[in-house]
Amino acid sequence: MRINKIKYDGRTRRGLLALLLILIGWQLLASSGLVSVYLLPKPGTVLTTGIEMWRSGVLAEHIRASLLRIALGFALSGLAGLLLAGLTIRFRALDDYLAAPLALLRMIPPLAVTPLLILWLGIGSGTQLAIVILASFFPIFLSARDGFSRVSEAHRELAASLNLPPLPYFTHIALPSALPSIVTGLRLAFSYSWRALIGAELIAAASGLGYLVMNAQEMLRTDEVFVGILCIGVLGWILEAGFMRGTSRLLRRRFPEIAA
Repeated sequence: MRINKIKYDGRTRRGLLALLLILIGWQLLASSGLVSVYLLPKPGTVLTTGIEMWRSGVLAEHIRASLLRIALGFALSGLAGLLLAGLTIRFRALDDYLAAPLALLRMIPPLAVTPLLILWLGIGSGTQLAIVILASFFPIFLSARDGFSRVSEAHRELAASLNLPPLPYFTHIALPSALPSIVTGLRLAFSYSWRALIGAELIAAASGLGYLVMNAQEMLRTDEVFVGILCIGVLGWILEAGFMRGTSRLLRRRFPEIAA
């Protein structure tokens, strides 16, 4: 345990050192006069702008809008992916019917359907939610389907001998057996959904961090563009780290080998 802690601390220090070097390089380049301060504002200017935007409530409002969309969209895609995976495993005919349409949809980038979603749903949260669901559905669905298909023959025979109804079979046998695969899909889908959400907000939104960046660009406020970009990166980093830690704790007792 002590060795792992030392390695983790060493890695953390190296990561922080790299970020510090990037910040120093940014400051030196912005102060050198080689690049216009309009195109590359100094870190101090960006920090001051960010503080002012936070105090005014503008930054907090855009962050709140993005967080609400990612939470709702990811939850809906998770439920849909798990449900459809379970149904396709339970009913093979349904799997045969849906195989080709789902394969076709999986090859279409979510942002490619944004113009169509704007026509259908308008420029609002509906379009962003749809993009998040499209981006995160397939990693969850495919991983869950693979996990459900790996239920051991012994567990199936046990369920048959007990005459378990579908719901108890799912909750007590299929879901625990598929949990490692499901968590892997959720982890992958979460990172996809955050990037897809920001992309959707850049194209069609009236709020959110992506909208903040585009609006600042149109107003020629490079410092606000930097504030938005940095918030996207830092917030996405925090969310992904928190999600990874939460899923690791969930798996630690039953599957310690994949709970890293």
